[in-house]
Amino acid sequence: MNVSTEMRFPNESPAYRQHRDKLLAAEAALREQVETVAALRRELPLGGLVGDYEFDSANGKTQLADQFQRHQTLIAYSFMFGPDDQRPCPMCASFVAGLLGQLPQLERRVDLVVIARSSYPRLQKMVAARGWQDLNWLSAAGNRFASAYHSEDQFGGQRPMCHVFVKRGGRVHHYWSSELLLVARQGQPRHLDTLWPLWNLLDLTPEGRGDFMPT
Repeated sequence: MNVSTEMRFPNESPAYRQHRDKLLAAEAALREQVETVAALRRELPLGGLVGDYEFDSANGKTQLADQFQRHQTLIAYSFMFGPDDQRPCPMCASFVAGLLGQLPQLERRVDLVVIARSSYPRLQKMVAARGWQDLNWLSAAGNRFASAYHSEDQFGGQRPMCHVFVKRGGRVHHYWSSELLLVARQGQPRHLDTLWPLWNLLDLTPEGRGDFMPT
């Protein structure tokens, strides 16, 4: 793709402009690819029906179907905070903090829930300490949701997964999950990059993301 703009910045060299135009073409191609992938995602047929998993919540026992409060689409993030974890995953914490900032806008289009494997009292304590009470939190400590939807491996290890569920005719169907996690290169999962401003902003810099890890 051959693209260029009339933009010029103070004191830039011809070498800078030549390389920037090459990069701009790559950025334009990436944007087109993102649009293509999004269109393919929207064309997905309904996935499987969701079982009657019982979760613990601030209001007692609940099911996934109950989390559809205002919309027919539910985004569920599987948060890495298992029953044996001393603290929540820093990467998940960074991602959830970003969700919290966008919550008023997200709730205009979708419902949102965050699910973890720790017991609800333990989860509630962590959430209160971090000031995350505005998010809808569920504990999957008493069901098989985590293993069924691949946010927990066969050894009890936790995985960060993002899911989309939809309600049609009163029934809940799976729609999409971040399976890219399982096919990404070792050390570079990058399965939620398009959802996570942190990495996209760092990728704009000369240093890139490098070995940076949220704390």
